Amino acid sequence: MNEAKLVKKAIKGDKEAFEKLLVLHRNQLYRTAFLYVRNREDALDVVQETAFKSFLAITTLKEEKFFLTWLTKILIRCAYDSLRKRKDEVALEKITPILSRVEKSSDECMDLANAINELKHHYRDVIVLFHYHDLSIKEVANVLELPENTVKTYLQRGRKQLKTILEGAGFNEGKSL
Repeated sequence: MNEAKLVKKAIKGDKEAFEKLLVLHRNQLYRTAFLYVRNREDALDVVQETAFKSFLAITTLKEEKFFLTWLTKILIRCAYDSLRKRKDEVALEKITPILSRVEKSSDECMDLANAINELKHHYRDVIVLFHYHDLSIKEVANVLELPENTVKTYLQRGRKQLKTILEGAGFNEGKSL
């Protein structure tokens, strides 16, 4: 069954269809949550909270094609809630490679994960949604409720700041973000 049909069923109250949607997107949700909260346990909590909140609010979804965008928006809010509740920093040793699509050494993945976490939150949001969720500028603007030009500016500034952070960590791949 395709995703659009599952979303329609979920909106109508089909619990199994909603569960299938969550299973379909679980890896992407987990990776995104991990980028924000930086440890396994908190990331799993964020994903669980996202599932709960999205299940309660699924009837508010207006267009099926924006399900993942809508779900990601909820996940980001849950991640920020988690971070507000937990003010202490995660030890560097707990950060693990999360960028499964990028083939780099563990040290480089840790450097990149750390660098992403050092970005200002609005830059981090745009970088994560654009590069890890492969959303378009328009979709990122929709999720974050920002003008498209603001998203472009944040993306440019975030990349520049990320490059500066990574160069300071000795990460020089020769490619630009």
